[in-house]
Amino acid sequence: MRIMAGIDIGGTKCAVSLGVAVSDQIEIIAKRRFATLAEPLANVARLLSELEELLAEHASRGELAAIGISCGGPLDSAAGLILSPPNLPNWSRIDVVSPFRERFAVPVGLQNDANACALAEWQWGAGRGSRNLIFLTFGTGMGAGLILDGRLYSGASDMAGEVGHIRLEPTGPTGYGKAGSFEGFCSGGGIAELGRSLAAQMFAEGQSPSFCSEPERLAEITAEAIGEAAKRGEADAVGIFQTVGRKLGSGLALLVDILNPDCIVIGSIYGRQQALLEPIMLEALGCEALPLSLSVCRIVPAGLKENVGDYAGLSVALHQLATA
Repeated sequence: MRIMAGIDIGGTKCAVSLGVAVSDQIEIIAKRRFATLAEPLANVARLLSELEELLAEHASRGELAAIGISCGGPLDSAAGLILSPPNLPNWSRIDVVSPFRERFAVPVGLQNDANACALAEWQWGAGRGSRNLIFLTFGTGMGAGLILDGRLYSGASDMAGEVGHIRLEPTGPTGYGKAGSFEGFCSGGGIAELGRSLAAQMFAEGQSPSFCSEPERLAEITAEAIGEAAKRGEADAVGIFQTVGRKLGSGLALLVDILNPDCIVIGSIYGRQQALLEPIMLEALGCEALPLSLSVCRIVPAGLKENVGDYAGLSVALHQLATA
């Protein structure tokens, strides 16, 4: 039996997973994680060691066939380099592919996390059977992975899918360094910024927002706190998510018109707040997208739910085998 290894490198944690193919799905048989270390090469050394130990523990399940690495961009997938992602500021031109290839002598692939999640949802999740798929992260940030004509599309410099940088309004919450951007309105950081702005206004008017107890705690407002208040039906928090839903619909309309996908899979926050976001998003989308393009496009939450990140590196390993 072939074993795939998935490596996930993040700003706060790193993880190693082992998976084996079971029919047309994959079973995760082992996983280890640790807090991301300050020194990039120390993380690489730790990941190599953890993978070696996991393979020794599960040698009876088969031999290692490929390794996939998922990491936030920017990066150079062809050269195997991580190029100073915002959440990994010390990782400047770090070669993460060569050490794994040299240690384990199997194909090794590197993809940014949005591409890796797109592959995972396409192979094992809500995008199975799709030929033109867009995966939207909608978590800490807003990025996209693109499967076009049945192939991963990453662009000329691995920068395809940076949809969070699209400006939806002249002003608004800031995301991806741009006020009023898709990421500004539709990300965890953007939702928190919308909440801080509304809460400050409410406090100035002598009101108390449902998701913040006192003015001194404005900086502590999170998207999660606003989301919990929205689920309780608090009008101020619901209003924030109505704004987010409208902007999500506007952003999706651009993607539907330009790329004509048959499926858009949305991760993280969308899955948690689908009941509130979906009707507002669909209304805005219906007003703005080309009807013929919209009629062939399914819009669904991530089938792998909150675990999509666990499958991301494994999907890159399988993709590497298929394209090696």
